[in-house]
Amino acid sequence: MSSIKSLDREEPNYFGAGPALLPTSVLQEAAYDLIKYEQSTVGIGEISHRSKPAIKVIDDTKSNLIKLLDIPDTHEVFFMQGGGTTGFSSIVYNLIGNYAKRNNGKIGKAAYAITGSWSKKSAQEAQRLGFNVDIVVDTKDLKYGDIPPYSQWKSISKDTAYLYVCDNETVHGIEYKDIPTSDYLPEGVELVADMSSNILSKKVDVSKYGVIFAGAQKNIGIAGLTIYIIKKSLIEQPTDDELKSYGIPLVPIAFHFPTVIANNSAYNTIPIFACHILKLVTAKLLENGGIKQIQAIDEEKSKILYEALSKYPTFYHLPVTNPKYRSNMNVVFTLPKELEDKFIKESTEKNLIGLKGHRSVGGMRASIYNAVSLDSVKKLVEFVNEFATNNA
Repeated sequence: MSSIKSLDREEPNYFGAGPALLPTSVLQEAAYDLIKYEQSTVGIGEISHRSKPAIKVIDDTKSNLIKLLDIPDTHEVFFMQGGGTTGFSSIVYNLIGNYAKRNNGKIGKAAYAITGSWSKKSAQEAQRLGFNVDIVVDTKDLKYGDIPPYSQWKSISKDTAYLYVCDNETVHGIEYKDIPTSDYLPEGVELVADMSSNILSKKVDVSKYGVIFAGAQKNIGIAGLTIYIIKKSLIEQPTDDELKSYGIPLVPIAFHFPTVIANNSAYNTIPIFACHILKLVTAKLLENGGIKQIQAIDEEKSKILYEALSKYPTFYHLPVTNPKYRSNMNVVFTLPKELEDKFIKESTEKNLIGLKGHRSVGGMRASIYNAVSLDSVKKLVEFVNEFATNNA
């Protein structure tokens, strides 16, 4: 039998886009809890998802999120298995069903803003499932490097159930810094945001959104769990017979929001270990000063990295041409193609890991999520300067 390994580790300088870095202290506590949880003889991954300890994990995690995001009483928080891709399907089923419930069986449209690969995939999934999708903006011609003013987007018709945006595109490194207001968004059309890669990185006025959802594994947890924050008025669904009479497909029961909520996220077997990780991360964020403190650090990290890259405009290229929309979470950049392998090799030698860009676009990507320290980003900045000086 092998000896027990240490839970200590040297703090990584890891910039992977997801699954991503987590605080070492969280992982250490979770490792012990995986063997033996609280007063039990078994670990957190072995207990029933409907047991009192598991229910407390769910409730504590919800409570932490409500505190961090200042979620109003008008909204409900729940969890479902899967990641953002599960949300692509569950959102359109449930919100189109809810729209029909509130509008005497009328089938609403689903508006999508395509500003990168993930919003494009979500729109394609809604179309594949047979819903009426209206693309109000597609920035492909801008190479996903800018977000035009809302005045330049296609008008949204009043028979639209929701407008879907991906608040932060991890592949293309572009992030919304404002949201559509009533000047663009018609009354009654709900704003839906995928915040998988930037949730809990900045202050958000939750009251402005119909739905916020986020796969946990990019910024605040491990794979297997998605957070949903939904306006309570959007939860109710028609009966199965009503949906059939309207010509709207039935949502699979595991994705049926009213069922999931009525069972406190445990209608089926919630990945309770993933929820426990999220509980520990959110507790640590609260302990460290909450969203205001988190946002200040995240903005400082992105500021110094973008400043370093911008010092060498003929060497490092920033594909997001409008600085206003450059992501604070995923800093994407390119350099001369023939030097890419050398950049990765030398950065790895300095223990700066996970910098290779997404396979669909190439280049480099530094994901500087909440758990990535300012010290790690300073080390990356030093290397960026050194590499440009030696190779430009």
